Amino acid sequence: MDRIRVKGGARLKGEIAISGAKNSALKLMAASLLTDEPVTLRNMPRLADIAAMSDLLMQFGVNMNVRRGAALGQSDTMRLHAANVESAFAPYDIVRKMRASFQVLGPLIARHGEARVSLPGGCAIGARPVDFHLKGLEAMGAAIELVDGYVVASAKTGLKGTTIEFPFASVGATENLMTAAVLAKGRTVLKNAAREPETQDLGNFLIAMGAMISGLGTSQIVIDGVERLSGVMYSVMPDRIETGTYMIATAIAGGEVELVGALTSSNQALIGLLEKIGTEVKETNRGVMVYRNGIRPNAMDVTTGVFPVFPTDLQAQYMALMTIANGTSRIKETVFENRFMHVPELARMGADIQVHGDLATVTGVEKLKGAPVMATDLRASVSLVLAGLVAEGETIVNRVYHLDRGFERLEEKLSGVGAEIERLAS
Repeated sequence: MDRIRVKGGARLKGEIAISGAKNSALKLMAASLLTDEPVTLRNMPRLADIAAMSDLLMQFGVNMNVRRGAALGQSDTMRLHAANVESAFAPYDIVRKMRASFQVLGPLIARHGEARVSLPGGCAIGARPVDFHLKGLEAMGAAIELVDGYVVASAKTGLKGTTIEFPFASVGATENLMTAAVLAKGRTVLKNAAREPETQDLGNFLIAMGAMISGLGTSQIVIDGVERLSGVMYSVMPDRIETGTYMIATAIAGGEVELVGALTSSNQALIGLLEKIGTEVKETNRGVMVYRNGIRPNAMDVTTGVFPVFPTDLQAQYMALMTIANGTSRIKETVFENRFMHVPELARMGADIQVHGDLATVTGVEKLKGAPVMATDLRASVSLVLAGLVAEGETIVNRVYHLDRGFERLEEKLSGVGAEIERLAS
């Protein structure tokens, strides 16, 4: 298994190109099942999760080809053509690797009239049940059965629009039901819907295909079903989690880095915190410039939540920053129940963190020390890399396959701005 070696102490200077958003690209790929015409996606990230979704879609009969970006910072372009849905079976072996593959359920039922999709089960950061997805589809007229760990769904006469109110603003359920509703008969109203930028990106993609959707970015989304959708060429939005990660990397290591292609609009919660702790963030004509001098950051509390609140996908990275802050910060995790598994690994590097339920109390130390550490999930793994940027000596991050699921060529992007980091092949 590959490892990443980081030697701390180097300030960062230069520019990093931000990739397309993984959490949007995967949903756009699934939504390509809704039309029999070709769909072209630009600004596609090159990630293990994208490869896994590609494998799943090809199993359904989707014809795919990819034009690779020639150099670091040049994105891929993917063409998908689901002329016919030859299969509607999503096996456990694929769905267990990547929860986002469950998002094929809505498009398959909407266009093909049936689907057999494995339940995603639990994962390292929590169970994340799919009840909201299934109850919503049933309300739209689908027959749902759970058979041997699979969701067997059928809507042979088509889905019907209805009003669905989520008990919680679930991103996955909002997106699955939105993709189901675009081909349903009549109007569907999703109340307490997710407002995440990636959900808005999916909605804009569907609109570009001919869907009738209003209310994106609000808690109520209205979809009027249409008979068919057309092909489209569409650019995936910049990845706000990658953007936030490199903002925090600059804040923790110090330096001056321009994030090319980044947007400030999707990262306001983080930017507000960074400015309070002593990091400058400014828009440029190419993206965002982040600057911090060598002074220790100030400790600041944060609570994660659904957009526009601070994202849970940046919680581990922010905790790494707070380990060297001046003072004590409290980090409350309200989204996933098991998302503090990086704490013991940060403690191996000298961090002072106490966890009580969903609250982590972080007392900043003047110095972290390099150590061998183990990645437990995608975001936790990158937090250990960030801690290594400022730690004395050498940090070895093991099990970095987690990183490859969500960060495109991380070590190359960081070394390009001066970090002493390299991948060690297994």
